[in-house]
Amino acid sequence: MASILSPFRRGYRHLQYLAHEQPVIFYSCVLGLAGPALALTVPAVRRTWFGYAPAEPIPTTYPVPKRPRKLVQGYEDE
Repeated sequence: MASILSPFRRGYRHLQYLAHEQPVIFYSCVLGLAGPALALTVPAVRRTWFGYAPAEPIPTTYPVPKRPRKLVQGYEDE
């Protein structure tokens, strides 16, 4: 059983060593591992607990008036 867990034990000891000797590398690893987990959980938490609703999409076209169009005259388009 010890041979199965030894890579994890060595990894944990190496993380302890990095936390004491090179904290910048340790915290970079911590933030790098936390990023994907947060990317999956934060949107769901915002929707359920904080009632977040996405904003309405920005219009991409100008609204056309609901009336018949007038013919253009006087600009030499006969």
